[in-house]
Amino acid sequence: MSLKEQGYSVLVVSASETINNAISVLLPESKYSPIRFVSSVSAAKRAFAEFAFDFVIVNAPLPDDMGVRFAIDACSAKGTVVLLLVRADLHDEIYDKVAEHGVFTLAKPTAKPTIIIALGWMSSARERLRRSEKKTLSIEEKMEEIRIVNKAKWLLIRELKMDEPQAHRYIEKQAMDRCVTRREIAEDIIKIYH
Repeated sequence: MSLKEQGYSVLVVSASETINNAISVLLPESKYSPIRFVSSVSAAKRAFAEFAFDFVIVNAPLPDDMGVRFAIDACSAKGTVVLLLVRADLHDEIYDKVAEHGVFTLAKPTAKPTIIIALGWMSSARERLRRSEKKTLSIEEKMEEIRIVNKAKWLLIRELKMDEPQAHRYIEKQAMDRCVTRREIAEDIIKIYH
C-alpha cells in the first residue's frame, strides 16, 4: 500500500482556533481519520489513554502546560509520530530537548506548505514504525512458538521418559505426518500431559 493510500489517526493538541482551522484543512478525512482536537495537555492525556493515535500534533504552549513532556511521552508510545509546533524564539532550545526522543519540531509561524511537508515526514516515519512493529511481532510469535515447543518437549521427557533429541524428533515427525505446525503438535501434547 502506498503512502497516498494509507490512513492515519490524528490527535491535535491546540488551544488556538486559528491553528486548528489551518490544520483541519490540511487533514482530509479520506486520509486522516479519526481526527480529534483537544485544547489542553490534560485532555490530550485522556484522549491518548483511550486511543492509540498514529499522529499527534502539539501546538505549544497550551493553557495547562508547555506540552513538551507530553510530546516526548506520546512519541515513546508504540507507533506514534509527534509534531511539536513551537515559537521561533524557543525552537532551538526545545528541539535540543525533544529531537533525541524522535519528536519532530517546526518553528511558528509556519506556512501551510511546510506543514504539508511535515505531514509527509510523519507518514514516512509512521510507515517505518509499522514495518518495525511487524518484525517485532514476528519475532515475538517465533519466541512464543519456541517456548510452547520446549514446554511440550519437557512434558514428553517427564511423562514418556524420552530424551531431548527423541522429544524433538517426535514433535517434528508428528507435525510432518499430520501436515500441521510444530506449535499445534506441542499445544496438543500440553493439553494431554499438563
